[in-house]
Amino acid sequence: MLGTILARHDAEDDMWLVIGDVGGDLYLRLLSPLAIGRPAVLLPMDDAAELRLDVALRFFRRQRGQRVGLLPRALQLTPLQRARQMLLLLAFDIHEAGGTTRDIAIAVNRSWQAALPAVEWRNTAARRHAERLLLDARNRVSGGYLDFLRGR
Repeated sequence: MLGTILARHDAEDDMWLVIGDVGGDLYLRLLSPLAIGRPAVLLPMDDAAELRLDVALRFFRRQRGQRVGLLPRALQLTPLQRARQMLLLLAFDIHEAGGTTRDIAIAVNRSWQAALPAVEWRNTAARRHAERLLLDARNRVSGGYLDFLRGR
C-alpha cells in the first residue's frame, strides 16, 4: 500500500498520484495500472542521477515503513529561495490567466507604480521586476527547474 492518495490524475498512457506522507508528500507517475500493486523506479542516468537515486531511496524506505529523514540537501530551499519560487509561480499563473506585467506588479506589492500612466510605467522598476519574474518563471516551467535543483 502506498499510503493516502491526496490527488490522482488519470491520463491516457499513465497515472499521476500525490501520496500523503508525514515526511513530505510523494509525487508518483505510474506508467501502468499494475504499478500501483508493484511499483518500480526508473532512473535516467543523467547529471541528476545521484539526486534521483537519493529520492528513490527515500521512496523505498517509505514503502518499507522505515523512517524517512529530511530531503536531500540539494532539494532543500532557503527561506529566500522559497519566497522567490513562490513569486515566480505567482507571476507565471497571472500571465497564464491572461494577466499583464502590471497585474504581476500589483500582485507583488508594487501597485503604486503599476497605477502610473503608460508613458511613466514603461520606465519603472516595478515593470522591470515583473518582466524579470515572468522571464525566470517561464524558464523554470520550461525545464529550468532542473538547473535550479542542481544548484546552478
